[in-house]
Amino acid sequence: QVQLVESGGGLVQAGDSLRLSCAASGRTFSIYAMGWFRQAPGKEREFVAQIMWSGGRTSYADSVKGRFTISKDNAKNTMYLQTNSLKPEDTAVYYCAVMGTVGGRYDYWGQGTQVTVSS
Repeated sequence: QVQLVESGGGLVQAGDSLRLSCAASGRTFSIYAMGWFRQAPGKEREFVAQIMWSGGRTSYADSVKGRFTISKDNAKNTMYLQTNSLKPEDTAVYYCAVMGTVGGRYDYWGQGTQVTVSS
């Protein structure tokens, strides 16, 4: 099992920045990749960004490329999402997730942190 705790959400104005954090505990040796997802009211959950735990290769949704940066600190078992130039359409609950070394899917999820961007 891997436990995840997100933090860093809040209410900001358009154009502002936030740094989200996701701390992992438990069987962290089994982490293959970590990712950020978000879900806006009335919409399905969508992929935001992913980072490989070994090597650090990253990928992003087109909607956040150039504005969001995913990073990690392996020593702290923590992943980050720096969100810049926030837009009202970025408003959502942001979830972090872990993909294990077996299965190729995201198996563990955090409880989510709310990001609200006012215009």
